[in-house]
Amino acid sequence: MMRELSLPAPAKLNLFLHITGRREDGYHNLQTVFQFIDRADELHFSLRDDDHVSVTPAIAGVADEDNLIVRAARLLQSETGCRQGADIRLDKHLPMGGGLGGGSSDAATTLLALNTLWQTGLDEDALAALGLRLGADVPVFVRGHAAWAEGVGEDLQPVDLPEPWYVVLCPDAHIATAAAFAHPELTRNTTAITLRAFFAGAGRNDFESVVCRLSPAVDVAMKWLAQRGPARMTGTGACLFMACPTRDAAAQILAESPVNGFICRGLNRSPAHSALDRLLRPHRI
Repeated sequence: MMRELSLPAPAKLNLFLHITGRREDGYHNLQTVFQFIDRADELHFSLRDDDHVSVTPAIAGVADEDNLIVRAARLLQSETGCRQGADIRLDKHLPMGGGLGGGSSDAATTLLALNTLWQTGLDEDALAALGLRLGADVPVFVRGHAAWAEGVGEDLQPVDLPEPWYVVLCPDAHIATAAAFAHPELTRNTTAITLRAFFAGAGRNDFESVVCRLSPAVDVAMKWLAQRGPARMTGTGACLFMACPTRDAAAQILAESPVNGFICRGLNRSPAHSALDRLLRPHRI
């Protein structure tokens, strides 16, 4: 029985993001394509002999009851009747409020790791259903494959995409998702497209113009990056990205960038799942 486990919690990019309508429950219907990248937080899990869940270090301004890692662990406990606990250490590498899905990915990795350590035995469908209760982006991280998404983001169809190098810029801005969704100028009736149309080049991020109005830092960085190729914002921002033909091309853009950022590789398979497969392979018969 394993008592310790370390897994990455990878970032994602929204290769496009359309808001196609507002739902009666107040949420929005959307279309997007999620792709993982090889940039990640790292989470380290150790079993406890009681049912307490601790996360260190504390995230400034985030209470335990609002911490998605804690909420994921407690939800798994309550749904399975598990009486075990865990000490969890978070090595945070992904910016908060950047649209890279770091909090959702942390929650998903927590579900995957503790389902393994606690031997709660939930399958992928059950874990994804729990993830949806934590946030609309959590299920794609639980399922671990690049995906075409509709609904609020939970209706997922796996897709195989090119895996280019990306340059990702991180303007000095924290965009609140709720504020972006509530903005009166947000387009909420974009015509739905097909997966074939996306592969042919259709799609944009409906939040881009709104976020550029909300944040001068994002606006300046977007205009700079767009001069160098097809630039796009991920999620509700603030991070921006552009696919590049080579690592060197991405590195050159980053070297010239007026804002901080990083280079990364697009991935169709989540690094969390790849790592978990490697760890569990020796234990499988």
